[in-house]
Amino acid sequence: MNQATSVAIHPPELMKNLMSDIVRALVDQPDDVKVDLIDDNGSTVIRLRVAHQDIGKVIGKQGRTARSLRTILGAASMKLHHRFALDIVEDEKGRTAE
Repeated sequence: MNQATSVAIHPPELMKNLMSDIVRALVDQPDDVKVDLIDDNGSTVIRLRVAHQDIGKVIGKQGRTARSLRTILGAASMKLHHRFALDIVEDEKGRTAE
């Protein structure tokens, strides 16, 4: 058994790290990316906060990037046997972007 498989990572924490890494690669201000986990009746909501000027990059044209992020979450949900939802929020003034 190698080291990667011997260390168990909690599924929500694993998805938090994955979403954080993907979004940081997309935005101009990666230090402003914040990812929070919210437990909700057996599922986990991943609340993603980005800088005001990066919100368009995360949502994408006609929501395509956000839809792709949710597709990744859905595929991982099946593998990890845990339900996830994604909320994208503007960091500035806490206004909801989607």
